[in-house]
Amino acid sequence: MTDWEWDETLFAGAAPYYQRGRLPYAPGLVPRLAEVLAADGTGRLLDVGCGPGTLTLPLAPLFREAVGVDPDTGMIAEAARRAATAGLSARTRWSRLRAEHLPAGLGMFDVAVFAQSFHWTDRERVARTVHGMLRPGGALVHVADLKTERRTTAGLPYPAVPYADIAALVRRYLGPVRRAGRSLLPQGTPGGEAAVLSGAGFAGPERHVVPGGQALVRTTDDVVAWTFSMSFSAPHLFGPDRASFEADLRRLLGGARPAGRFAERVPSTEVFVWRRPRQARSRTGGTG
Repeated sequence: MTDWEWDETLFAGAAPYYQRGRLPYAPGLVPRLAEVLAADGTGRLLDVGCGPGTLTLPLAPLFREAVGVDPDTGMIAEAARRAATAGLSARTRWSRLRAEHLPAGLGMFDVAVFAQSFHWTDRERVARTVHGMLRPGGALVHVADLKTERRTTAGLPYPAVPYADIAALVRRYLGPVRRAGRSLLPQGTPGGEAAVLSGAGFAGPERHVVPGGQALVRTTDDVVAWTFSMSFSAPHLFGPDRASFEADLRRLLGGARPAGRFAERVPSTEVFVWRRPRQARSRTGGTG
């Protein structure tokens, strides 16, 4: 990823598709985080790369204030709209900015969440900045699907989503190398978060796996939304061929029987909790 540079088109046009298209986190995630973080309705949450509030909104009731930041205008607008619909506008705040532009006067926080977003940032710089934005004892929470899990399709009520065929169709339109914004991402996104976060001064991590596996029924529209929600197949990448691509995609999905119904299993969610160490108590010498 060394030659790749972020640009504002990374998820351009994806916001309307994101919430419908992306697979949900495991259903026990929010209760587990409430327990692990001892969240009791006080404190402040920072969600970095919040998208349309996918995790910010479920977590917001656990905090006095939840602040979501994202560089995409559409994502921030969608997050604010969804917060209003959920009656959470008074408890949430949204800011369009890149993680690299933090702290941006946002103040101090008790918890910072990166939900499948840390890899898009200048990680060393952002980790150091967020460390400084957390109160002593505060937590940085890294959330992602469990990548090592093999999700079986046995026993599902409908055919599996044909992800390999979708990927082949995307390559037919966009070429063999993965796209990301205006650039290419031939090596994929980086790993090695542990070394980065340790280097920034965080202690840990505590690892938690929230089990998934529940059957999830997906419609053709859901799968189309998933495709357009991804950085490597965001709507703008297709340019004038977008309508043709969507028509071909719907024809591909139309081969399922019964038409328009697919099924897959909810991924398990992997959580790493890193802590900003508490400052040692000052000691005074002397006898008297």
